[in-house]
Amino acid sequence: MRDFSYRGLKRAYGYDEVALVPGAITVNPDQTDIRLTIGERTLEIPFLASAMDGVVDPDFAIAMGKLGGLAVLNLEGVQTRYEDPASVLARVAEAAPAEATRLLQQAYAEPIKDRLVAERVQQIKAGGVSAAVSATPTTALHLGPIAAEAGVDFFVVQSTVTTARHVSSTYPLLSFTDLRKSLRIPLLVGNSVSYAAALELMETGIDALLVGVGPGAACTSRQVLGVGVPQVTATMDCAAAREHYFKSSGRYVAIITDGGMSTGGDICKSIASGADGVMLGSPFARANEAPGGGFHWGMATPHASLPRGTRIHVGIKGSLEQILMGPTSLTDGTQNLVGALRIGMGMLGARNIKEMQQVEMVIAPAIRTEGKSYQMAQGLG
Repeated sequence: MRDFSYRGLKRAYGYDEVALVPGAITVNPDQTDIRLTIGERTLEIPFLASAMDGVVDPDFAIAMGKLGGLAVLNLEGVQTRYEDPASVLARVAEAAPAEATRLLQQAYAEPIKDRLVAERVQQIKAGGVSAAVSATPTTALHLGPIAAEAGVDFFVVQSTVTTARHVSSTYPLLSFTDLRKSLRIPLLVGNSVSYAAALELMETGIDALLVGVGPGAACTSRQVLGVGVPQVTATMDCAAAREHYFKSSGRYVAIITDGGMSTGGDICKSIASGADGVMLGSPFARANEAPGGGFHWGMATPHASLPRGTRIHVGIKGSLEQILMGPTSLTDGTQNLVGALRIGMGMLGARNIKEMQQVEMVIAPAIRTEGKSYQMAQGLG
């Protein structure tokens, strides 16, 4: 029985409560190495696009891959349920706010078609880039081999909370060890926010861990279920598990902070918290190339009985290249995210991602408002 005589609460921190401290040296931004290695494959930039239907379709995945990143296609979304997913996405974008969730629930009731799973992977590969796809634990054993046979390069198993030990009397436990061996491609698994769960998942042989429960702009899991940990603390705890696992096994598992970031500053703080890369949804949903037409919704939004997400309007702000590489005329940090990471690393004296993970961080809850009274008064802050 749990002892309730004393329940100490651990303080957890999000992006707006911390700041990064410059060190004794600085580095030219163009001399920073920001590559991300997952398994035996390396990305030129440490940016992944979330497996959400308003963000990633085959065309977006190709555009993302050509810029050096990786976009993950949702194998349980509209792309594998409909021959013409664009028409479904258009109806979702045009729906009144009160009707959006109901329409999504109806759209996702259409069965997944195995043929379309293979076709979507082949479409991405035909664009000359790496293909990455995502499935939930309940469908991974079925969809994984189909995607692998079609030539997929990365497979993601993702749910709101993922553990190595799942208790169920209705379906067998998914073995990540067996899945990794059978697919023979890098396996990314998420999501997790704690040291213990992260360590157990790494011990199954996965290649990367996604960190984050409910921080995304379109996700309402924290509101509906009360579950989650602010991203800075969650990333630090999972990164600590990575270091422990690496020292004991000699095998490095990449940490990917997933969700909750909107600016270059957030991304810099994620890497400084211990992440090797980041996965973004809403920032990429603003791209011209995103299939949602300026709208974005979480993967749990269409849940038949308990939706844990909402459709949000993010607008279209520019091309994917502008968002990632610039140039930009915006001053809010939402574009040229790669440039922001490189400049931030340069200011902090970090020549590569591993050095960026070692920079000093301080608790600074007023970091965004200190000295910014004029910006705030004019609605710029």
